[in-house]
Amino acid sequence: MSLLDWRPATLAVLTTTAALWPFWMGCGGTVIDDAKTEAALKQNLAQSGNGKVSSVECPSGVDVETGATFECTVLLASGKQETATLKILNEDADVEVTALKSSK
Repeated sequence: MSLLDWRPATLAVLTTTAALWPFWMGCGGTVIDDAKTEAALKQNLAQSGNGKVSSVECPSGVDVETGATFECTVLLASGKQETATLKILNEDADVEVTALKSSK
């Protein structure tokens, strides 16, 4: 089953459970911890029952800026690739999944 088949209720669960912790850099800036983001997103996708996830890859060094978005690549066990768009909700680096779509 494609991630595109998700129901709105499933997306709401991801929104409330995908809060991620910031990674504090020595420079004083705050960036999203890509490893924690990948693990949380993979866990949430697995719990949703919408297909087995082989891997999730998120960019490193994403600055925590409220309202900013970034994309993570999701590889399903079926070999299909999906893109998850995440939005940074606040300066605490809480995020929500705003879109899931097939990658071309």
